[in-house]
Amino acid sequence: MQIRELSVPDAYEITPKQFGDDRGLFAEWYRFDALEDVVGHALDLKQANLSVSKRGVLRGIHFADLPGGQAKYVMAAHGAVLDFAIDIRVGSPTFGKWDSVLLDDVDRRAIYVGEGIGHAFVALTDDATVTYLCSDVFRPEREHGINPLDPEIGLRIPAEAGEALLSPKDAEAPTLAEALESGLLPTWEAARDHYASIATKGL
Repeated sequence: MQIRELSVPDAYEITPKQFGDDRGLFAEWYRFDALEDVVGHALDLKQANLSVSKRGVLRGIHFADLPGGQAKYVMAAHGAVLDFAIDIRVGSPTFGKWDSVLLDDVDRRAIYVGEGIGHAFVALTDDATVTYLCSDVFRPEREHGINPLDPEIGLRIPAEAGEALLSPKDAEAPTLAEALESGLLPTWEAARDHYASIATKGL
């Protein structure tokens, strides 16, 4: 597989090698050792999620408190989504910036989003089925959101998605500026300390 760091540090695009024949195909969509070689630590798998969305559903921007946090390794088993990694780490050289990866059932790419980075995706097809591996279980008291339609962030939603459909919770989430003012956001320093602590555990 090929692993490429995105323009948001600590977020990566993973492209697996697919082997096809007249029976179908086979691909390794996750290899802990390949990811560890690039990221500097393995994904400590604690939870696996599955979501099915109709076209236009926009989920996120979600993140969890640091230290701790929740890294995610995401792929689309069916259909297509555009997946976003948003840098919300205060003090980061790319704070407020984002990058995206098309996840679909053709190229079968995945995205790895490190702890402290905001995550969102929009479904480009009906029945878009997304599965993601997480480094921690869902802890509602430590989970937060930012409105994905915040113009300051400026996520570009493809026209093929149609009208964005948000949950009430995501639609009512604060803007990036409001989250910053309230002290809700993780910091670049806390993220770096966390990544270093994870790397040390593997030694």
